[in-house]
This record gives sequence, C-alpha cells and structure tokens, in this order.
Amino acid sequence: MIGDVQRYMQGTTQGNMQGNVQMTLSGVIDSHCHLDFKHFNKDREAVMENARKAGVVRMINSGVDYSTNSKSLELAKNYDFISATLGLSPNSIDGKNDPEIKMILDQIESNASQAVGIGEAGLDYYHTKDAPSRERQAEIFKKVIAIAESLNLPLVIHSRDAEQPALDMVKHLDKVVFHCYSGTLPTMKEAQDRGYYISLATNVCRSGHHQILARNVSLDHLLVETDSPFLSPRKGRNEPANVLDSVRLIARIKGLEPQEVAAQTATNTKRIYNIR
Repeated sequence: MIGDVQRYMQGTTQGNMQGNVQMTLSGVIDSHCHLDFKHFNKDREAVMENARKAGVVRMINSGVDYSTNSKSLELAKNYDFISATLGLSPNSIDGKNDPEIKMILDQIESNASQAVGIGEAGLDYYHTKDAPSRERQAEIFKKVIAIAESLNLPLVIHSRDAEQPALDMVKHLDKVVFHCYSGTLPTMKEAQDRGYYISLATNVCRSGHHQILARNVSLDHLLVETDSPFLSPRKGRNEPANVLDSVRLIARIKGLEPQEVAAQTATNTKRIYNIR
C-alpha cells in the first residue's frame, strides 16, 4: 500500500508541476489549522484565497494559548469562512504560572459563545517525559474538559503519544474530536464506538501508520485537517489547500471517490461543530 501511495504522491506533484490539474473537489473543510501563526504573516490573505480556489469552503482555526485564541477569534470575526476553537495546548503551559493559566481558562470560558469548540487541549507525552510535568498537564486538561462539558461544546484533543490516557479522561463527554490522531487502532476503535471523531492530518500522505489508520477509520467518524503550518504532505510550509491531498489519498486507500470523502468529512465537521 505504501508503495502505491508514494507513486500516487509523486504523480500528484508531477501533475501539478505540469499544469495537469486533477478533478476539482468542492465543499472541503480543513477542520484544524493555525492561520494566525507567524508563518503566514507575509501572505495570509493569499493562502486563504488559494485554499478557497482549491475547493476549501471552511477553515477551523484552533487556538493554543491566550494570544492565539485572541487571533483566532479575530479571524473568525473578519472572515465568514473561518470558525474558531479556543484552547490551551499542553505544549503552551511550560513556563506559565497558575494565574497565567487561569487567565487563559477565563478567556476561553468568557469567549466560548464566539467559538465552535474548546481546544486544542490535552496531553503530550512526546515532548513531556517527566511525571510531575505530565501530572500538571492532566490537571490543566481537567479544567479545560470541565469548561467544554459545562458549555456543551465539542472538545478538541491534542494527545501526542497519550491517546489512551486522554481518552480515559473524557469518556463522560459526548462531543469529542481527536485532532491529528496518531494513536493505536484499538484506541481509535474505542473512540469511534463512543461516537467521537478522528481527525487525520496531511501527514497521512507520508506516513505508513497514518495510512493504516485511514484504511480502518469509519468514514462517518472522520475529519480531515492540515494542522497548518505543520505536517505538510511535501517539503515546506503546510497550508489549508493541501487538505485536498489528504482527501484524494484517503479516497484511494478506501476505494472511494474523492468527492465522497470530501462531502462526508465536511458533513461530519459541520455536525460536530454545529456549523450551518
């Protein structure tokens, strides 16, 4: 399968270089990106326009701390094709004292009416190895979970190398998205069985493990994302237009038409975030 995928990606790149545009897709949603990050400061408008021309009808911009939450809200206010989620990433808590953490939590809660979800938030055992730091992540994550539960909003989970522990912490919730899922098949199945959504990022285009996840994930529990500016399917900065690469590749892996994957993942995204 991986060999087929590599040939597919090579053909896609060569086709684009030669101007051989593939079948147009419509109604695609990038369910998780960070357009507010400094990587887009020089050409943010052009990046958004490029995505729109490619067939991306909505981008969900996810906050990770106080500043990015504010910027996400501003983007959602200024562009009707952008929605915001407000979060506190486990990778954003290092160096922040308890009053600073409380300030971010208060910001999330007080501005939640302008957002479609809470997060990204969760656990990161890849970057955090020591037990005390992991325990602090969990304590802060519990507070974000409580906000999502009290407001009845979807929780967007960051769970790098910690998918099962994160799942164990949210089993009482109804609305959950596992952003950029990279965990095991059994944990993915358990999450699906609870009605949770699995979001696969554009690294599916270059990761055998993520291609196995794509083959096994249920289409009606699948979201697609870029996590821009990270996880590009090719060299360089990622951007929302590249989510089409994921859609086409997942369709190939599943033996489906790309437009079917585009339509169903968009429907799933609208459903979980109550986007009309």
